[in-house]
Amino acid sequence: MNYHILTLFPDMVLNGLHTSIIGRAAEKGILSIEAIDIRDYSKDKHRHVDDAPYGGGAGMVMQPGPVCDSYEALCARLGKRPRVLYMTPQGRVFNQKIAEELAKEEDLVFLCGHYEGIDERALDRIVTDFLSIGDYVLTGGELPAMVMIDCISRLVPGVLNNEESAQTESFCDNLLEYPQYTRPEYYEGMRVPEVLLSGHHKNIEAWRRQQSLLRTWQRRPDLLKEAQLTKKDLEFLKALEEEKQGKNP
Repeated sequence: MNYHILTLFPDMVLNGLHTSIIGRAAEKGILSIEAIDIRDYSKDKHRHVDDAPYGGGAGMVMQPGPVCDSYEALCARLGKRPRVLYMTPQGRVFNQKIAEELAKEEDLVFLCGHYEGIDERALDRIVTDFLSIGDYVLTGGELPAMVMIDCISRLVPGVLNNEESAQTESFCDNLLEYPQYTRPEYYEGMRVPEVLLSGHHKNIEAWRRQQSLLRTWQRRPDLLKEAQLTKKDLEFLKALEEEKQGKNP
């Protein structure tokens, strides 16, 4: 997987991404991460890339020229026109399904805006996907890009030491992950669930499935509408609902 980040703050994204699991994957050559400074494509001697908005209003807007030129230079170097993801609260809210889709790409371009945004003509010309990490506004697109890169990278073969992790964590089958425990067995009077100490893998698997269902039902019931549920899962959820109604007649 090759990531190309169009940004005004290359050090910000490179320093953040070249650490921990993502950084180690980059060192091994499993991932390639480059930050392209949009200011390098400014035709202004002071490297300005923004100007006042037509029609008036607060703030400044990033000009289309440097943004498009930085992308076209990348395309010329790669010999293709990779998918461009624009970080904006106006986009689709990023989720695990989108991450799984994007993880299949060989190259991804992340366009990070600043100020009041980017001239619409640049977006019309190069952007293929408008994505958001939530209904709030940040100072720029770098943090959302880093969040998405972290999530997508976990799905790239070889990035995680334990390949099973990416398949069993939250949002797998649209369910939240079951609770995790480690040593010591007792902590502040609280004990690890006995089933996890039993060594009986089938029982452990069944317990974890029920815990995932329970946690999703309690915290994110909206996810259950699209979850892949078995007949046994549905019976368990029905029992939870009946118990809840019994307590709240």
